[in-house]
Amino acid sequence: MKLTTLSQSSLQDYVDCARRFQLRYLERLSYPAIESEPALENEKHLQEGEYFHRLVQQYLIGIPAEQIAKLANTVNLQRWWENFLADKDLRGFKDLGGLSPEATLSAPLGDFRIVAKYDLIAAEDGKAAIYDWKTYRKRPRNEWLSSRMQTRVYRALLIRAGAHLNHGQPFQPEQIEMIYWFAEYPNDPARFTYTSAQYKRDWDLLTKLSDEIASASTYPLTEDRTKCLYCPYRSYCDRGVRAGDVDQAEAEMEAEELFDVNFEQIGEIEF
Repeated sequence: MKLTTLSQSSLQDYVDCARRFQLRYLERLSYPAIESEPALENEKHLQEGEYFHRLVQQYLIGIPAEQIAKLANTVNLQRWWENFLADKDLRGFKDLGGLSPEATLSAPLGDFRIVAKYDLIAAEDGKAAIYDWKTYRKRPRNEWLSSRMQTRVYRALLIRAGAHLNHGQPFQPEQIEMIYWFAEYPNDPARFTYTSAQYKRDWDLLTKLSDEIASASTYPLTEDRTKCLYCPYRSYCDRGVRAGDVDQAEAEMEAEELFDVNFEQIGEIEF
């Protein structure tokens, strides 16, 4: 199957390990190995994180908080939901206009289209705030987050494809901010403003990566073997069978797959 779209996840895979990108997005191989230990605990945490996103989306489209609270039926979900409601800024969103929860934007990028699904874009008075809900067990460093493809793609793509959210006028970089809100650390969000220089750097990088992907004929393995500990394809590459420990992974924040949820691969959740 020919690859036609790129996302922050696929680009991150390509940057981290071109071989992983090949196996996941070009050959579309099924996962032969678990990503971290203990497997069942980690799977439940990922499912709860995905379900928390649904609760917030329902709140933002107008469903009463009291009704949503009944759906927060695990200890983690209850704590995350209470933390969300306790944040005055987030709670006040419901009364504002210009909210676009679960918005999807796309734009041409070389031979591909770059696509991103945003948890929330809040646009008002010519400014836009990108919110992303995270349910990490441990708060990552801001330096790590700022270098991730998600931070770079989401801000740059909003400029390229978000004019319809600003009365037909493209946002300027200085009008955009991205906020990671951590359900376990509600009082310590990570905030990233934007500049024209950063936007040029990011779009130039995305263009370079798309050109590389379009012309690639080989997909070398990463030289950083720590990434293999949490890669579900490691057995294809003879890079180990046993998964890395989830606590170690979260302490090092090396593998985005440990925390990111692929919405297309997850069905309805039961607890």
